[in-house]
Amino acid sequence: MALFSELPVHFALLLLFLFLELHNLLIGVSSATLSISSDREALISFKSELSNDTLNPLSSWNHNSSPCNWTGVLCDKHGQRVTGLDLSGLGLSGHLSPYIGNLSSLQSLQLQNNQLTGVIPDQIGNLFNLRLLNMSTNMLEGKLPSNTTHLKQLQILDLSSNKIASKIPEDISSLQKLQALKLGRNSLYGAIPASIGNISSLKNISFGTNFLTGWIPSDLGRLHNLIELDLTLNNLTGTVPPVIYNLSSLVNLALAANSLWGEIPQDVGQKLPKLLVFNFCFNKFTGGIPGSLHNLTNIRVIRMASNLLEGTVPPGLGNLPFLRMYNIGYNRIVSSGVRGLDFITSLTNSTHLNFLAIDGNMLEGVIPESIGNLSKDLTKLYMGQNRFNGSIPSSIGRLSGLKLLNLSYNSIFGDIPNELGQLEGLQELSLAGNEISGGIPNSLGNLLKLNQIDLSKNKLVGRIPTSFGNLQNLLYMDLSSNKLDGSIPMEILNLPTLSNVLNLSMNFLSGPIPQIGRLITVASIDFSSNQLFGGIPSSFSNCLSLENLFLARNQLSGPIPKALGDVKGLETLDLSSNQLFGAIPIELQNLHVLKFLNLSYNDLEGVIPSGGVFQNLSAIHLEGNRKLCLYFPCMPHGHGRNARLYIIIAIVLTLILCLTIGLLLYIKNKRVKVTATAATSEQLKPHVPMVSYDELRLATEEFSQENLLGVGSFGSVYKGHLSHGATVAVKVLDTLRTGSLKSFFAECEAMKNSRHRNLVKLITSCSSVDFKNNDFLALVYEYLCNGSLEDWIKGRRNHANGNGLNLMERLNIAIDVACALDYLHNDSEIPVVHCDLKPSNILLDEDMTAKVGDFGLARSLIQNSTNQVSISSTHVLRGSIGYIPPEYGWGEKPSAAGDVYSFGIVLLELFSGKSPTDECFTGGLSIRRWVQSAMKNKTVQVIDPQLLSLTFHDDPSEGPNLQLNYLDATVGVGISCTADNPDERIGIRDAVRQLKAARDSLLKLSDESPRRDTERYFHVSIK
Repeated sequence: MALFSELPVHFALLLLFLFLELHNLLIGVSSATLSISSDREALISFKSELSNDTLNPLSSWNHNSSPCNWTGVLCDKHGQRVTGLDLSGLGLSGHLSPYIGNLSSLQSLQLQNNQLTGVIPDQIGNLFNLRLLNMSTNMLEGKLPSNTTHLKQLQILDLSSNKIASKIPEDISSLQKLQALKLGRNSLYGAIPASIGNISSLKNISFGTNFLTGWIPSDLGRLHNLIELDLTLNNLTGTVPPVIYNLSSLVNLALAANSLWGEIPQDVGQKLPKLLVFNFCFNKFTGGIPGSLHNLTNIRVIRMASNLLEGTVPPGLGNLPFLRMYNIGYNRIVSSGVRGLDFITSLTNSTHLNFLAIDGNMLEGVIPESIGNLSKDLTKLYMGQNRFNGSIPSSIGRLSGLKLLNLSYNSIFGDIPNELGQLEGLQELSLAGNEISGGIPNSLGNLLKLNQIDLSKNKLVGRIPTSFGNLQNLLYMDLSSNKLDGSIPMEILNLPTLSNVLNLSMNFLSGPIPQIGRLITVASIDFSSNQLFGGIPSSFSNCLSLENLFLARNQLSGPIPKALGDVKGLETLDLSSNQLFGAIPIELQNLHVLKFLNLSYNDLEGVIPSGGVFQNLSAIHLEGNRKLCLYFPCMPHGHGRNARLYIIIAIVLTLILCLTIGLLLYIKNKRVKVTATAATSEQLKPHVPMVSYDELRLATEEFSQENLLGVGSFGSVYKGHLSHGATVAVKVLDTLRTGSLKSFFAECEAMKNSRHRNLVKLITSCSSVDFKNNDFLALVYEYLCNGSLEDWIKGRRNHANGNGLNLMERLNIAIDVACALDYLHNDSEIPVVHCDLKPSNILLDEDMTAKVGDFGLARSLIQNSTNQVSISSTHVLRGSIGYIPPEYGWGEKPSAAGDVYSFGIVLLELFSGKSPTDECFTGGLSIRRWVQSAMKNKTVQVIDPQLLSLTFHDDPSEGPNLQLNYLDATVGVGISCTADNPDERIGIRDAVRQLKAARDSLLKLSDESPRRDTERYFHVSIK
């Protein structure tokens, strides 16, 4: 300081200034050195948490160099701090180090497309300068760190494709600069926070493939910059808020695979003019396909499959040159008139189309030849489960890019075009369930890339082409249920890739079964129901992956090969109804996973093995083999009468012992029976002529799945053909199910004295034992060819013209059911309460006459001197959810008023098309309250749309007036029948009277209106 004092003042000040600058510079260098050093330590710690075997891409990361020179590291322009880290796609595995939070100047963190595990450390919330955070496509789990919302500068947050299980935080709205929020393909749950609507900068929301619930918040309608909204594959419910359709900036709107409902606005294409992707499939949307979507000339994807859409395909499909996917499958779309399929021709303008699905609808007509002019890029064409007729256009052979062609389950006839053999890239061909005739073209053997072919359930004739041996990529082949003849080609038993199914059953194939060649990976072989003869090849043991082998109903002879015991994975083996002889190989005991073995109706003999599957008698079928010995060692022929005498004596003694024990148990049980049960035991016996178990087994083709009509609470119903030619419905009771025996007796009791044109006729019954000596109970009813009312309401059945039930048919059905209940309640010899009235228990005959069936829960009321005695199938709550009257839940006994309530619910469902258990009826809203509320304004709001389209299609403007005249009275009966208080309900006889009056008014009105085509409107059929 003394030195400074001797200098001039101005010079001293200059030196002081230079000293201070030098000091600051030295401090700055030291600070920078410390900062880059701390970043280096943080990155080294980050590296230390990664798996050693994936660190090769980070070999440059070491203490001897600056982090700014390391792989994936970005520094600021002065090299003082790490501002970016991009390690995407390097295959890194291991955990995220919490030291990542020390990179305080980090602006971009990209770790996507790796194999990182563990949780996201909370220290991530310390990166206050972060603008981009992308950890997508890893295996991160745990919750979203709560302090992620502290990253105020964040613009992109992408954590998609991980295993994060968490709610979306409510304070997510604090990220006011966020433009992209991508959390899809995780395990997020809970509701979508409405606060997201406050992030006005958002352009992309992707929450698809999670477990989110609740409604879509209408607050999202405030996001006027939104380009993408992806909420697919969640559990969202309710309607789409109308404000969503006002987000004119949307390019991708994907709401598929939820439980959303309501109508899609017809002007959606006008409101969302920038749409490129519209994905609403797998929901419950109603109404028609919005025609405005066909005006979006730049749109790429339109997906509306698996909804409840109706009507026709709107015009305009020819306006979409860039369309790549059009999927409207599994709706209720119809084609109208001779030009109803012209939309297929319109799609020829979409030269980039690669996916077209119109399957599972009600389209009908001849497939146009113009289908061959569709895009050469078309790879998948789904047209199955419609009503197409005519032949397969040969022009399909021009669709050179096709990989999948599905025309199954239509009414197509004619031959299979040879031109299909030109589809060299085809991998899947399904023509099943049609009426295709002629032979299988040899040209199909040219489809060298084919891995699945299904030609089953047609009328194909001739031989199986040997050219199928060329299909060296085939995984699945089903040619069953045709009229193919000749022998089984050895070529198809040498396909090494055939690993799924080989099904040639139900044809006229003959000759011996060839030796199995290279067919060693197949899982299921079915050659049953043919005319094959000779022995069973032991080479089946070469099929090391075989799980199911069906050779039943042929003419096979010889012994069962011991080598079958080597097929260790065999779960099902059916050799029944052949001419096999000899002993059952003991080697079959080695099949430890065998669940079902059917050797019935052969000529087998000897001792039945006792190990393996033979220990479970419920899993084996041995009936029809008279020489088999179940309980005693078999004696060789010629050992004299003594051995047989001893066996007979043993059997007789065993039977005597069993009868004695049974008698003692019967006497004991009889003593403890209550008086009421003893008094009514005689009444519980069925009073109809019996039919044998064998007759029913043959009538139903051994109770085959093909003849299964339905499954109920106490058993299954099969279609059968009795020996005298009658077609019947056989209800087989599940005797192991609690209450089935009482159900059997209750049904017999209810039906034995009941005769009415609107009751399903009970023909006979069967009370016997099956081939396993188990109890067998069955009821045989008349067969009603038009199925159940439930099928018609849900659109599973329609008339030949494609229409469902019209107004007069529904009214007639309601009257039929009401008349049946009126008879049961008031005119039957013994009053009967049905207790389980619902659409599935109402069947329709050929003339659409409705008949009430299934009296398994019925209750007969027999008046005696003291009280009423109930003869019923069960004493628990009776009925089916949605149709049970409220008083039953309070402990009230079943009554006629309870049946009236159930009838009222059925009536409301019949005319609204909506089930009482529909998901929309929640929180106190029921079908009755819904209909009653709508009646105050316009009943048309709750009427089945299909009924409206049939009734008012000529002059829709008259709809509201017509429905007031036609439907109010009918729906009003349903309201009167479903009052909560049983005393306030009308009687069933009053319901019949009111419904008939409504029908009379309809007929009178139609007679007074000559300008209407009455037959077309009402299809009047008075019963």
